[in-house]
Amino acid sequence: MKLAIYLFLGILLLLFAYIVFRRIVRRDYYSYGRLRAFASILQLMVFIGFFSFPYLFNPPEWPWFWRFIGTESRAWQMGGFILICIGFLVAFGTMAWFGIGKAFGVNIDGLTSRGPYKISRNPQILGGYLLVIGTSLQWPSIYSFGWVLMYAAISHWMVITEEEHLSRTYGEEYEKYCSEVPRCLFGPKG
Repeated sequence: MKLAIYLFLGILLLLFAYIVFRRIVRRDYYSYGRLRAFASILQLMVFIGFFSFPYLFNPPEWPWFWRFIGTESRAWQMGGFILICIGFLVAFGTMAWFGIGKAFGVNIDGLTSRGPYKISRNPQILGGYLLVIGTSLQWPSIYSFGWVLMYAAISHWMVITEEEHLSRTYGEEYEKYCSEVPRCLFGPKG
């Protein structure tokens, strides 16, 4: 029963994320060249829902990751903790460096290709991956595996929506940037 509820709620969250990123956010970018406050709030709701999701299904000690309680070895616990810390620094450090308004697509003032954006076109997403994978290493289960897959889908929809907008807005400048910097950290450029 618990797995059925997990799958049902996971599908609802994914459907909501798809509608937000591929319909509402995409329409705002296309119509206004930026996000209106409503679309930004919906994006935030997607990620609040996503990062709250494990609290419904993981063991009761899950929120206390710093206590190193879990079923896996101390090495897994420490590895997960390190990934969580690095992910937190990358995701929120980049957001602070970038500026909250720009991070949420409200303030638009040119293409950013310096700082962390010289290494990855999506350092905030990369930091999020590290957070999610680190947490999943600490409490491996079918639920945490599903959580990793949900993040992959949600972040992909967000990234391709932003890439469409940036390509339309900055044209050749953005295409050149894409040819020099990978989407996440590794992998093909372009």
